[in-house]
Amino acid sequence: MALPNIFTKEVTEQLISRINKLTPESQPQWGKMNVAQMFAHCCVSYEMAFENKHPKPGGFVRLMLKLFVKNAVVSEKPYPKSIRTAPAFLISDGRIFETEKKRLIDYLNMTFEKGEKYFDGKESLSFGVLNLTEWNNLFYKHMDHHLKQFGV
Repeated sequence: MALPNIFTKEVTEQLISRINKLTPESQPQWGKMNVAQMFAHCCVSYEMAFENKHPKPGGFVRLMLKLFVKNAVVSEKPYPKSIRTAPAFLISDGRIFETEKKRLIDYLNMTFEKGEKYFDGKESLSFGVLNLTEWNNLFYKHMDHHLKQFGV
């Protein structure tokens, strides 16, 4: 079954609606992050796609990511609860709920606005060139996983 298309207005609005149901007091059903940290954690995928903020992994590390991690990230198979994350995605410091919420919503809107053509064949920092379905799965599956973590 194909995942919902994050590049459509309807799916983007559904994700934003789910985000808007969260409050600073929302508690995770698993894991250690609070909701502001989760927002910041989810922003990392978009930072890697849009910003020059994270270093590109070296050749050997990138090969290992492609061989052993890529399929788990870009497939339709849901993530298990409390799965280990890459170091760039670890958020352990305090974050401001409204700031991180706005950043995440802005990234979702930017993804919709840039659209499918921008992403089809775009290079991923960690996995090399991805097709449109792989980008969609990477973005949607990660967001859905963490929104479910917080019960929305």
